[in-house]
Amino acid sequence: MQLNRNFLRLKNSYLFSAVAERTAAYRKAHPERRLIRLSIGDVTRPLAPAVVAAMKRAADEMGRSETFRGYAPSGTRMGYPSLLGTIVESYARKGVALGEEDVFISDGAKSDCGNLSDLFSADNTVLIPDPVYPAYLDTNVMAGRRIVFADGTEENGFLPMPKRDVRADLIYLCSPNNPTGAAYTREELKVWVDYALENDAVILYDAAYEFFIGEEAFARSIYQVEGAKQCAIELCSYSKTAGFTGVRCGYTVVPRELVREGVSLNRLWERRQAAKFNGVSYVTQMGAAAVFTEEGERQIGEAIAYYRENAALISDVLARLGIPFTGGKNSPYIWMKCPQGMDSWTFFDYLLNNANVVGTPGSGFGRNGEGYFRLTAFGTHEDTAEAMQRIAKLLEA
Repeated sequence: MQLNRNFLRLKNSYLFSAVAERTAAYRKAHPERRLIRLSIGDVTRPLAPAVVAAMKRAADEMGRSETFRGYAPSGTRMGYPSLLGTIVESYARKGVALGEEDVFISDGAKSDCGNLSDLFSADNTVLIPDPVYPAYLDTNVMAGRRIVFADGTEENGFLPMPKRDVRADLIYLCSPNNPTGAAYTREELKVWVDYALENDAVILYDAAYEFFIGEEAFARSIYQVEGAKQCAIELCSYSKTAGFTGVRCGYTVVPRELVREGVSLNRLWERRQAAKFNGVSYVTQMGAAAVFTEEGERQIGEAIAYYRENAALISDVLARLGIPFTGGKNSPYIWMKCPQGMDSWTFFDYLLNNANVVGTPGSGFGRNGEGYFRLTAFGTHEDTAEAMQRIAKLLEA
């Protein structure tokens, strides 16, 4: 018996676990202090009423023999037609034509982010932005792939562009980006699409935060860019869109036009899912099917607007303090420069001990994250306002 020794190359602790452990230790030592968490991207607004009503109806159906359902239908990409239809219609409203055969239902974008690597040889070279969501990197370290990085820096607005002298087979992109909050314009994404086509590469495009985009210049789907269906797989989530972090549902688009070595990646992904995945529960899928209805979109739009107000509040305070940052406008994340040259974990401890506010150290997202810090807009209005008052008071002093 031999272990997959690639796992031994991983950092000892996952970033958010390290944050949680340090926070728990502080809470245990200071139980009298009220901590405010602006760290992980977990939502606080409740599920939309339309979603709750749909899930209740589905639960009632599961309690009657004549309407009970077992496994999700594997012949329809693990998705019920009512859900697949709403997803296809939502893309049509963005000007993107898809068929239900292009869409696969999953338990969330994070799972698919890792599982999609099953389709590709370990001999492939992977291009990953830095700073980056840790799951992209860890997934490929586990697989033993060669990894190269596209450097996101303050100078390029944390939006790295492809370099013609760098050859890659798989490319991870996230826009709006986690952790930096920066978003690619359609023109910038076209450069990435052209690069992928020239190199016969595949882009794994994380669109988990697309509902936070409010400006026409930015793409809400990579398929709004010409040529993307021939080179990109898009991962989408109901977690941030509709508050499904505790419900778990997402979908991945693998266009039938996407072919490599004469093989359809759509068919490969279908075969992989049939072997390793049993689908998402009927009750969850029916709740998700209500999200992109007219009533559902209006209601989730209210929650998105709520988080945007938090992002604007955080941005306004940092701007007043003269602290450089990205994000906050088309994104729920605010990526701030640590004041007075502090490193990321020093600022984490400084904020925790002196303001009782928890954020996420930028160094946990990669080498270029050192000296930066991520705040999220997913808290309540009250907590966000109080946290920023504490931060302003601390940093002004």
